[in-house]
Amino acid sequence: MTTLPDLIPMVGPDFGAVGGSGQLRQIVGALMTFALITSVLMLVVCAATWAVASSNGSWQAASKAKTGLFVALGGALLTGSALAWANWLLGVGASL
Repeated sequence: MTTLPDLIPMVGPDFGAVGGSGQLRQIVGALMTFALITSVLMLVVCAATWAVASSNGSWQAASKAKTGLFVALGGALLTGSALAWANWLLGVGASL
């Protein structure tokens, strides 16, 4: 049976399958870092706005902050799943 520590070295895109992999690795890493930082900052801002708006009785602002919080969560989830998507795209590109 495969355990989690055995799977950890296998996590990551296969950049050896395409030419110019060094530049691609830097671009993907930079974009994922930027997206995750933006998502986390938006989570903090929207959660704080939701809390303040709810405590002051501003239901419209609280509703918009709640929507922003869910959008930021979705963005963080999509950014996290981008690694699997990049692996799939690199696999498809190598097989063409």
